[in-house]
Amino acid sequence: MLNISPNKLNEKVDLMHFRAAQKVFHRRHYKHFSRFLLVSSLIGFIILFLPWTQNINGEGYLTTLNPDQRPNTIQSPIPGRIEKWFVREGDLVQAGDTILFISEVKNEYFDPRLIERTGKQIDAKNRAVSSYQEKVKALGSQVAALENERKLKLQQAKNKLLQAHLKVTSDSIDLEAARTNITIAQRQYDRTSQLESEGLKAVTDVEEKRLKLQETQAKLISQQNKLLASRNEVINAQVEISRVQAEYTEKISKARSDRFTAESSQFDSEAQVTKLENEYANYERRTELYYIRAPQSGYINKAIRSGLGETFKEGDQLVNIMPINYEMAVETYVDPLDLPLIHLGEKIRIQFDGWPAIIFSGWPNVSYGTYGGTVVAIETFISANGKYRILVAPDPEDHPWPKELRVGSGAYTIALLEDVPIWYELWRQLNGFPPDYYNPSKIEKPSTVTMQEK
Repeated sequence: MLNISPNKLNEKVDLMHFRAAQKVFHRRHYKHFSRFLLVSSLIGFIILFLPWTQNINGEGYLTTLNPDQRPNTIQSPIPGRIEKWFVREGDLVQAGDTILFISEVKNEYFDPRLIERTGKQIDAKNRAVSSYQEKVKALGSQVAALENERKLKLQQAKNKLLQAHLKVTSDSIDLEAARTNITIAQRQYDRTSQLESEGLKAVTDVEEKRLKLQETQAKLISQQNKLLASRNEVINAQVEISRVQAEYTEKISKARSDRFTAESSQFDSEAQVTKLENEYANYERRTELYYIRAPQSGYINKAIRSGLGETFKEGDQLVNIMPINYEMAVETYVDPLDLPLIHLGEKIRIQFDGWPAIIFSGWPNVSYGTYGGTVVAIETFISANGKYRILVAPDPEDHPWPKELRVGSGAYTIALLEDVPIWYELWRQLNGFPPDYYNPSKIEKPSTVTMQEK
């Protein structure tokens, strides 16, 4: 009672006259209350020595065990405009089913006969390549013909040179014969002149010998001219060989140059054909991309881009799809201080949103409404919320998770650690100490990989 008045009512009024006071303030009640306190203290003292399982609490949500089973968005690799929808939200689609049809928004692809015209360009370039190939063959034949003709011309010029050499030899022999004849004619003339001076020969004989000597001298001069002419023919034959060599070298070089030019044009046309074929394949592939198809079987969750005529860029999200078949898992987060206490293969207790549960975090055996899980992946880099992500899969040794669970719903996780007395856990909590660090010796690690490897 508050002493807010100087008049003390308990001193003036005897409460024992009232029946309620007689029942409450009876001395035997004090005895029972003392016994109750004593028993409670004994029970509390015994409870302090009961085992308590240290644990780490975390909050997360339901996800899928494999990344390809999680909800994903379907995107378009090309920009476009929505023309027609083939599905509604909530529809079940199979892999490859058409979801929507889009049209072009870039002017370079507006031509409805773009693929056909590109194919005609490819045909024209292929014909150009064939023409250049034929031209290369013709120029190759021309080069071979010129080389053969040069060979014959050189052989002919060499024959003429050989003939000229032989003629020079013949004329040289004739020149030596003419010199011999003039020597003989000179001796005969001298001898006849001497005999005529002695009166043994007539003057007519002397005149005949002089005439013969003069004829021989004329033949010598003529033979010398022939020899010089033959030597000139040798020089002319050598000049002809050089001219033929130079002429056909120029012709063959020009033909080869034309051939190389034709080959260059052929290779350029082939490169253009390859480029056009690449564009043709790209146009065909782009035409197929006008139909947005489901990458896997699942349910259409939400149309992110709705309506008709709405435009979008490449990579924009169009629709959200949830796969049909998936394996449930819980994605929970723990503080960096508690991360060293989490190990692959450890047991986790989970409470799902919407499922009533009575939880004794330190006594998992008496908890109700929780489900078992096993740590299958531990993130090696901190998340944006300042905690580390842990992936928990269903425990095959525990009862199965409810089939009504949906991806994205909340979950509350309890990671079970070592058993300690309750008094020790209270002392740790009052002092703000972390749970005892330990290294589990017998944990069968599941056949999974770390989250980075996934």
